[in-house]
Amino acid sequence: MNATKIKRGLTVFGILVLFFNIYEYIVELSPRSEMRVVILECLLGIGLIFLPDLIKRFFKILIPEPIQYFYWFFLFISVFLGTCLHLIRIINGWDKLLHTISPMLLTAIGYGLIAIFLKNAASKDVSIWLFLLFGFAFSGVCGVFWEFWEFICDSVANLNLQRYISHGQELVGRAALMDTMGDLFTNTAGAIIMGIYAFAKSNRRPEYFESYRIRKIK
Repeated sequence: MNATKIKRGLTVFGILVLFFNIYEYIVELSPRSEMRVVILECLLGIGLIFLPDLIKRFFKILIPEPIQYFYWFFLFISVFLGTCLHLIRIINGWDKLLHTISPMLLTAIGYGLIAIFLKNAASKDVSIWLFLLFGFAFSGVCGVFWEFWEFICDSVANLNLQRYISHGQELVGRAALMDTMGDLFTNTAGAIIMGIYAFAKSNRRPEYFESYRIRKIK
């Protein structure tokens, strides 16, 4: 299946989910204030499907298909399944699944960035450890900054993104650290899994990392 078919299929699915959320709003299956936010997030998710096309059009940067596939898959499980179909609330541990998948996407982006830094050098002529270490480090730094973002949102708007409030009571000590540390552990695990997969593929195909190269269109 090529990128165009995946994009069309995800768009159709997103529109169907949007209709479902509008139905929820009309019949008040969930609080209307909450559903307004969900509908807005669904619309935003549908728009974000076309982000690689917008980057190509306005910034003349071509995002390779492997990164696009990871990106669309993450949109699918996070925005449409997790938020709009409420699986993040229904299935215990869905949040940790997202924290495992997202670093795989970020690691792939790291591979694409290091390919840019190589300029005209072929990726097969460069040590695979440069890709593996940079991808792992890039994913880890992004995971840390995401925890910074959650901490700021909790501090300013009391959104409880770091799950430090349980049943109306603020957690203390080790219990208060569990969500943040769990996110960092799963983020690291996802990056390691992606690294092992890339290592295995690159051993069979020395040019493997070339497929992640982010290119500037002249």
